[in-house]
Amino acid sequence: MKTVLITGAARGIGKGCAIAFARKGYNVAINYNNSQKEAEILKSDILSNGLSAEIFKADVSREEEAKRLTYDVVSRFGKIDVLINNAGKALYKPFDEVTDLQWQNLCACDLSSVIYCTKYAVKDMLPHRFGRIINISSMWGERGASCEAHYSAVKAGVIGFTKALSKEYAPCGITVNCITPGVIDTDMLNIFSAQEKAELISRTPCARLGTPYDVAAAALFFADAGSDFITGQVLGVDGGFI
Repeated sequence: MKTVLITGAARGIGKGCAIAFARKGYNVAINYNNSQKEAEILKSDILSNGLSAEIFKADVSREEEAKRLTYDVVSRFGKIDVLINNAGKALYKPFDEVTDLQWQNLCACDLSSVIYCTKYAVKDMLPHRFGRIINISSMWGERGASCEAHYSAVKAGVIGFTKALSKEYAPCGITVNCITPGVIDTDMLNIFSAQEKAELISRTPCARLGTPYDVAAAALFFADAGSDFITGQVLGVDGGFI
Protein backbone atom coordinates (compact mmCIF):
# COMPACT_ATOMS: atom_id res chain seq x y z
CA MET A 1 0.00 0.00 0.00
CA LYS A 2 1.51 3.31 -1.07
CA THR A 3 1.74 6.38 1.14
CA VAL A 4 1.25 10.02 0.20
CA LEU A 5 2.33 12.91 2.40
CA ILE A 6 0.40 16.10 1.70
CA THR A 7 1.48 19.34 3.36
CA GLY A 8 -1.24 21.82 4.27
CA ALA A 9 -3.80 19.08 3.77
CA ALA A 10 -6.54 20.14 6.16
CA ARG A 11 -8.25 22.54 3.78
CA GLY A 12 -8.58 23.59 0.17
CA ILE A 13 -6.43 21.92 -2.48
CA GLY A 14 -4.66 19.79 0.11
CA LYS A 15 -7.94 18.43 1.40
CA GLY A 16 -9.09 17.64 -2.13
CA CYS A 17 -5.86 15.74 -2.75
CA ALA A 18 -6.20 13.86 0.55
CA ILE A 19 -9.68 12.63 -0.32
CA ALA A 20 -8.74 11.72 -3.90
CA PHE A 21 -5.63 9.75 -2.90
CA ALA A 22 -7.48 7.98 -0.07
CA ARG A 23 -10.09 6.82 -2.57
CA LYS A 24 -7.25 5.43 -4.71
CA GLY A 25 -6.13 3.29 -1.81
CA TYR A 26 -3.22 5.31 -0.45
CA ASN A 27 -2.25 5.76 3.15
CA VAL A 28 -2.77 9.51 3.48
CA ALA A 29 -0.53 11.52 5.79
CA ILE A 30 -2.43 14.75 6.48
CA ASN A 31 -0.08 17.54 7.53
CA TYR A 32 -1.47 20.64 9.23
CA ASN A 33 -0.10 23.47 11.32
CA ASN A 34 -2.96 25.60 12.67
CA SER A 35 -6.05 23.81 11.31
CA GLN A 36 -6.22 20.96 13.81
CA LYS A 37 -10.03 20.76 13.92
CA GLU A 38 -10.29 20.59 10.13
CA ALA A 39 -7.54 17.96 9.99
CA GLU A 40 -9.29 15.80 12.58
CA ILE A 41 -12.60 16.03 10.71
CA LEU A 42 -10.89 15.11 7.43
CA LYS A 43 -9.18 12.11 9.01
CA SER A 44 -12.48 10.96 10.54
CA ASP A 45 -14.27 11.26 7.19
CA ILE A 46 -11.59 9.21 5.43
CA LEU A 47 -11.53 6.52 8.12
CA SER A 48 -15.33 6.30 8.15
CA ASN A 49 -15.16 5.14 4.54
CA GLY A 50 -12.80 2.31 5.43
CA LEU A 51 -9.79 4.14 4.05
CA SER A 52 -6.41 5.00 5.61
CA ALA A 53 -5.29 8.35 7.03
CA GLU A 54 -3.38 9.92 9.89
CA ILE A 55 -2.77 13.53 10.91
CA PHE A 56 0.63 15.10 11.60
CA LYS A 57 1.16 18.57 13.04
CA ALA A 58 4.21 20.45 11.75
CA ASP A 59 5.17 23.93 10.64
CA VAL A 60 6.89 22.90 7.43
CA SER A 61 8.39 26.37 6.96
CA ARG A 62 10.85 25.31 9.70
CA GLU A 63 13.47 22.76 8.67
CA GLU A 64 13.54 20.81 11.91
CA GLU A 65 9.76 20.40 11.88
CA ALA A 66 9.79 19.30 8.24
CA LYS A 67 12.46 16.75 9.13
CA ARG A 68 10.44 15.46 12.07
CA LEU A 69 7.30 15.26 9.93
CA THR A 70 8.88 12.97 7.35
CA TYR A 71 10.38 10.81 10.12
CA ASP A 72 6.99 10.50 11.82
CA VAL A 73 5.23 9.58 8.56
CA VAL A 74 7.80 6.87 7.78
CA SER A 75 7.52 5.57 11.35
CA ARG A 76 3.73 5.34 10.98
CA PHE A 77 3.39 4.03 7.42
CA GLY A 78 6.80 2.56 6.60
CA LYS A 79 7.73 4.83 3.69
CA ILE A 80 6.79 7.87 1.63
CA ASP A 81 5.97 7.13 -2.01
CA VAL A 82 4.44 10.47 -2.97
CA LEU A 83 5.08 13.94 -1.56
CA ILE A 84 2.68 16.74 -2.43
CA ASN A 85 4.15 20.10 -1.43
CA ASN A 86 0.92 22.04 -1.09
CA ALA A 87 1.34 24.19 2.03
CA GLY A 88 1.33 27.89 1.24
CA LYS A 89 -0.23 31.27 1.78
CA ALA A 90 -1.24 34.16 -0.46
CA LEU A 91 -0.11 37.77 -0.28
CA TYR A 92 -2.21 40.32 -2.17
CA LYS A 93 -0.74 43.78 -1.60
CA PRO A 94 0.88 46.60 -3.60
CA PHE A 95 4.56 45.87 -4.08
CA ASP A 96 5.92 48.85 -2.13
CA GLU A 97 3.68 48.17 0.88
CA VAL A 98 4.97 44.66 1.58
CA THR A 99 7.10 44.62 4.71
CA ASP A 100 10.30 42.63 5.08
CA LEU A 101 8.63 40.41 7.69
CA GLN A 102 5.76 39.62 5.32
CA TRP A 103 8.26 38.77 2.58
CA GLN A 104 10.31 36.51 4.85
CA ASN A 105 7.18 34.71 6.07
CA LEU A 106 5.95 34.22 2.52
CA CYS A 107 9.29 32.81 1.39
CA ALA A 108 9.40 30.44 4.35
CA CYS A 109 5.85 29.18 3.88
CA ASP A 110 5.67 28.95 0.08
CA LEU A 111 9.23 28.11 -0.98
CA SER A 112 11.40 27.01 1.94
CA SER A 113 8.75 24.49 3.00
CA VAL A 114 8.95 22.86 -0.44
CA ILE A 115 12.72 22.57 -0.20
CA TYR A 116 12.73 21.28 3.38
CA CYS A 117 10.05 18.62 2.93
CA THR A 118 11.58 17.44 -0.32
CA LYS A 119 15.04 17.25 1.25
CA TYR A 120 13.93 14.77 3.88
CA ALA A 121 11.34 12.88 1.83
CA VAL A 122 13.89 11.97 -0.84
CA LYS A 123 16.13 10.46 1.84
CA ASP A 124 13.41 7.84 2.28
CA MET A 125 12.70 7.52 -1.44
CA LEU A 126 16.30 6.95 -2.58
CA PRO A 127 16.78 3.46 -1.08
CA HIS A 128 13.56 2.34 -2.81
CA ARG A 129 14.60 3.98 -6.09
CA PHE A 130 11.05 5.24 -6.43
CA GLY A 131 9.30 8.46 -5.59
CA ARG A 132 6.90 11.08 -6.82
CA ILE A 133 7.36 14.72 -5.80
CA ILE A 134 4.50 16.99 -6.83
CA ASN A 135 4.84 20.70 -6.14
CA ILE A 136 1.85 23.02 -6.09
CA SER A 137 2.80 26.42 -7.53
CA SER A 138 0.43 28.91 -9.18
CA MET A 139 -0.35 30.26 -12.62
CA TRP A 140 1.01 33.56 -11.30
CA GLY A 141 4.40 31.87 -10.99
CA GLU A 142 4.30 31.57 -14.79
CA ARG A 143 2.47 34.76 -15.71
CA GLY A 144 2.85 37.20 -12.79
CA ALA A 145 0.03 39.21 -11.23
CA SER A 146 -0.42 42.85 -10.27
CA CYS A 147 -0.31 43.38 -6.48
CA GLU A 148 1.09 39.85 -6.14
CA ALA A 149 4.71 40.44 -7.17
CA HIS A 150 6.15 38.76 -4.08
CA TYR A 151 3.73 35.82 -4.34
CA SER A 152 4.49 35.46 -8.05
CA ALA A 153 8.21 35.45 -7.27
CA VAL A 154 8.08 32.60 -4.73
CA LYS A 155 5.76 30.55 -6.93
CA ALA A 156 8.15 31.03 -9.86
CA GLY A 157 10.84 29.77 -7.50
CA VAL A 158 8.85 26.57 -6.96
CA ILE A 159 8.75 26.05 -10.72
CA GLY A 160 12.50 26.60 -11.07
CA PHE A 161 13.18 24.24 -8.17
CA THR A 162 10.98 21.59 -9.82
CA LYS A 163 12.80 21.75 -13.14
CA ALA A 164 16.26 21.67 -11.58
CA LEU A 165 15.56 18.85 -9.12
CA SER A 166 13.91 16.69 -11.77
CA LYS A 167 17.25 16.44 -13.59
CA GLU A 168 19.09 15.50 -10.41
CA TYR A 169 16.80 12.69 -9.28
CA ALA A 170 15.48 11.21 -12.53
CA PRO A 171 18.30 8.59 -12.61
CA CYS A 172 17.16 7.50 -9.13
CA GLY A 173 13.59 6.67 -10.16
CA ILE A 174 12.19 9.83 -8.58
CA THR A 175 10.09 12.18 -10.70
CA VAL A 176 9.53 15.83 -9.82
CA ASN A 177 6.65 17.72 -11.39
CA CYS A 178 4.67 20.88 -10.75
CA ILE A 179 1.02 21.91 -10.92
CA THR A 180 0.07 25.55 -11.48
CA PRO A 181 -3.55 26.05 -10.37
CA GLY A 182 -5.59 28.92 -11.69
CA VAL A 183 -8.55 30.45 -9.88
CA ILE A 184 -9.55 27.69 -7.48
CA ASP A 185 -12.54 27.92 -5.16
CA THR A 186 -10.77 27.85 -1.78
CA ASP A 187 -10.37 30.14 1.23
CA MET A 188 -7.68 32.06 -0.66
CA LEU A 189 -10.45 33.68 -2.72
CA ASN A 190 -12.06 35.21 0.37
CA ILE A 191 -10.11 38.44 -0.17
CA PHE A 192 -12.06 39.02 -3.39
CA SER A 193 -15.58 40.38 -3.68
CA ALA A 194 -18.33 38.57 -5.57
CA GLN A 195 -17.86 41.04 -8.44
CA GLU A 196 -14.11 40.39 -8.56
CA LYS A 197 -14.71 36.63 -8.58
CA ALA A 198 -17.18 37.06 -11.44
CA GLU A 199 -14.51 38.99 -13.35
CA LEU A 200 -12.01 36.17 -12.83
CA ILE A 201 -14.58 33.64 -14.07
CA SER A 202 -15.23 35.77 -17.14
CA ARG A 203 -11.49 35.64 -17.94
CA THR A 204 -11.44 31.84 -17.62
CA PRO A 205 -12.31 30.08 -20.92
CA CYS A 206 -13.91 27.16 -19.04
CA ALA A 207 -16.25 29.77 -17.52
CA ARG A 208 -16.13 28.55 -13.92
CA LEU A 209 -13.96 28.47 -10.84
CA GLY A 210 -11.68 25.48 -10.48
CA THR A 211 -12.16 23.06 -7.60
CA PRO A 212 -9.63 21.32 -5.35
CA TYR A 213 -10.59 18.07 -7.07
CA ASP A 214 -9.49 19.47 -10.45
CA VAL A 215 -6.02 19.92 -8.97
CA ALA A 216 -6.17 16.54 -7.23
CA ALA A 217 -6.83 14.85 -10.58
CA ALA A 218 -3.61 16.32 -11.93
CA ALA A 219 -1.72 15.15 -8.84
CA LEU A 220 -3.06 11.63 -9.32
CA PHE A 221 -1.86 11.72 -12.92
CA PHE A 222 1.68 12.58 -11.87
CA ALA A 223 1.61 9.94 -9.12
CA ASP A 224 0.42 7.17 -11.42
CA ALA A 225 2.82 4.46 -12.58
CA GLY A 226 2.01 5.44 -16.14
CA SER A 227 3.72 8.80 -15.58
CA ASP A 228 7.11 7.18 -14.95
CA PHE A 229 8.67 8.92 -18.00
CA ILE A 230 7.24 12.34 -17.16
CA THR A 231 9.38 14.63 -15.02
CA GLY A 232 10.32 18.30 -14.83
CA GLN A 233 6.93 19.31 -16.20
CA VAL A 234 4.59 22.15 -15.30
CA LEU A 235 0.90 21.37 -15.73
CA GLY A 236 -1.55 24.26 -15.67
CA VAL A 237 -4.91 23.53 -14.05
CA ASP A 238 -6.41 26.92 -14.81
CA GLY A 239 -9.36 26.38 -17.16
CA GLY A 240 -7.37 27.96 -19.98
CA PHE A 241 -6.75 31.23 -18.08
CA ILE A 242 -3.18 31.63 -19.31
